[in-house]
Amino acid sequence: MQLKRVVVTGLGALTPLGNTVADYWENLVKGVSGAAPITQFDASKFRTQFACEVKGFDPVQYLDKKEARKIDRFTQFALVASDQAMADAGLNKENINPDRVGVVFASGIGGLITFQQEVMDFAKGDGTPRFNPFFIPKMILDIAAGQISMRHNLRGPNFAVVSACASSTNAMIEAYNLLRLGKADIILTGGSEAVISEAGVGGFNAMKAMSERNDDPTTASRPYDKDRDGFVMGEAAGVVVMETLEHALARGAKIYCEIAGGGATADAYHITAPHPDGLGAQNVMKAALEDAGMQPEEIDYINTHGTSTPLGDIAEVKAIVNVFKEHAYKLNISATKSMTGHCLGAAGVIEAIACIQSVVHNIVPPTINHFTDDPELDPKLNFTFNKAQSKTINAALSNTFGFGGHNACIIVKKFVA
Repeated sequence: MQLKRVVVTGLGALTPLGNTVADYWENLVKGVSGAAPITQFDASKFRTQFACEVKGFDPVQYLDKKEARKIDRFTQFALVASDQAMADAGLNKENINPDRVGVVFASGIGGLITFQQEVMDFAKGDGTPRFNPFFIPKMILDIAAGQISMRHNLRGPNFAVVSACASSTNAMIEAYNLLRLGKADIILTGGSEAVISEAGVGGFNAMKAMSERNDDPTTASRPYDKDRDGFVMGEAAGVVVMETLEHALARGAKIYCEIAGGGATADAYHITAPHPDGLGAQNVMKAALEDAGMQPEEIDYINTHGTSTPLGDIAEVKAIVNVFKEHAYKLNISATKSMTGHCLGAAGVIEAIACIQSVVHNIVPPTINHFTDDPELDPKLNFTFNKAQSKTINAALSNTFGFGGHNACIIVKKFVA
C-alpha cells in the first residue's frame, strides 16, 4: 500500500505568550517570558505562587455566553484554537466533506478546574448530592474532541489521546497515521490544558516538581541552567490542521510544511523520573527518524522537552548526543518552555507549532534565562541561549515526555512538491 504524504495547512493557538499563532511566534522569537503571579486563585499560601497563564482570555468574546458556561476552560481554549486553525486553513462547513474530516485531540488532565469546583462545593454542603448536570461532560478529557467536531460538523475519526505531557504529540502522530493510511482527508489535531488551580498547583508542589522562585517568576524556567529548580506550570491550546497532500493541492491550500514522521516509546523505568541515560528518549528519536526515512544529519533543530528539571534536562541531552553523535554539535537545540512554561498535555502541539514556524521562517527561538553553565552539560552544544538565531531549517524535531515514562517525537520538514 502506498502511504499518502501529509502536510500542514492551518494553525491555531492560545498560549501564555499570545492568543494567536502570530503573537505567540513573535514573542517566542523575542525571548519573552510568559511567567507572572497567578491570577486565577489566591496562591499566597502555596509554595509556588506564579505560572504561565493565558492572558486576557474572555470566553464570551469567542463563544456564546450560555455555551461557555457549559464547558471547562480547557475546552474553551480548544474551541477557540480550532476556530483559528479552520480559518487559517480556509475551511468551513460549506467547503468540506464532513465525513472525511476528523478530530484527534489531547489533554493530559482534562477538566481539573471543574472537578475541583464540584467536589469543593459538595464538601461545603450537608452531604446531600447536588451536582451540576454538566459536571461529567465538562470534566472528561475527550469532550474537547467531541466539542470541536460538533462546532464544525466534522464526522470523521474522532477520539482523544492521553499520555501525560506527551499527549498532544501522540495525538498528532495518530492523526498523521490515519491520514497517510487514507482514513480521512483532513484532521484537526493538537491538545489543550488548563489546570492552574489549587489542585493543580498543590498537587505538583507536593511532588516537588515545580520551581519555587517566587521572587523572580520571569526567570524561573531556566532549562540547562545550573541553578534550575523545577518547571513552571503553563496552560495553552494548539490546533494543527493536517491534510493529505493530494487533497490540499486539489483545493489550492497554502502549505506550511510536511509531516515527515513520528515515534513513540516508553522508558519502563519510573512513574515520574526519566531514565538517567535517556534510554526512552534515544529510542523515540531513533524511531521518528526511521519512520521519516531520514538520517540524523538531516535534522537542523530540536525543540527539546527541556522542562527545567534537574534530572530531565540532563537525560534528554545525553540522549541527543547518543543519537546524533557529532551532528549534535552542528544542530540547534532550544527549550521554548523557558518562555511558555510547561503546558502539560498541550506542550507538544505548541512546541510543534514553534518547529513549523522555524521551518517556515528559518529562525530558531531561544532558550532564555541562561545565567550559569551546568558542568554536566557539554558547552560545545548549541542550546540557542538567550537570543534567537537565524538559520536555514529544513527539518525540525520536537520531543515530549510524560509521567509514566511516555515518550513521543514528531518531525516536520520543508514542503517540496
